[in-house]
Amino acid sequence: MKGSFITLEGIEGVGKTTNTSFIKNFLENSGKKVLVTREPGGTSFGENLREIILEEKDYKLSIITECLIMFAARSQHIEEVIKPALSDDYYVVCDRFTDATYAYQGGGRGLPKDVIDHLKYIVHPDLEPDLTIYLDAPEKISFSRIEDRNKDSFEKEDLAFFKNVRSSYLEQASLHQDRIMIVDASNSLDEVQKDISHYLKVLLDRNSDV
Repeated sequence: MKGSFITLEGIEGVGKTTNTSFIKNFLENSGKKVLVTREPGGTSFGENLREIILEEKDYKLSIITECLIMFAARSQHIEEVIKPALSDDYYVVCDRFTDATYAYQGGGRGLPKDVIDHLKYIVHPDLEPDLTIYLDAPEKISFSRIEDRNKDSFEKEDLAFFKNVRSSYLEQASLHQDRIMIVDASNSLDEVQKDISHYLKVLLDRNSDV
């Protein structure tokens, strides 16, 4: 694969949407072809599954059902969008990927890590992000930032849930220090984007040496 796969992670309210746009502009200004996508979603099939996961409903998905839906959407996303774009020399910027499953379904919902490991091996044994930007902020800060938002099913979870999600993200970052770069999202936007720029420059320099 010729392109690079960049993912953006973090709990709600850390600025993923704003900084996804920043990353896109930064890479395009560096002369790269860029495709921005998201999970769950990224395809017509995936967007339909996204609605099932996030919308209000009169039933509760089991933990394993929720995780299977995530990986079903991801499988289609990889084959239909991500791999073809990488092969066509695109820099693919994805709002969430499998690290989010470890954080939300694993840390937040309590699904055993080995279940997620197994599904990951089935769905994308040969694909890992080249760079993951993890926007980190304390749960109370993120909560305060989404107070006035029309919340989806995850955003309505309590503080304890997001504490577990954040803890899982930090654990993932400690396990994959070569790939996951932690950016302090409680800083000003200028400081956050300065840090992101640094990690993008490192990636671009590394790719230019290949």
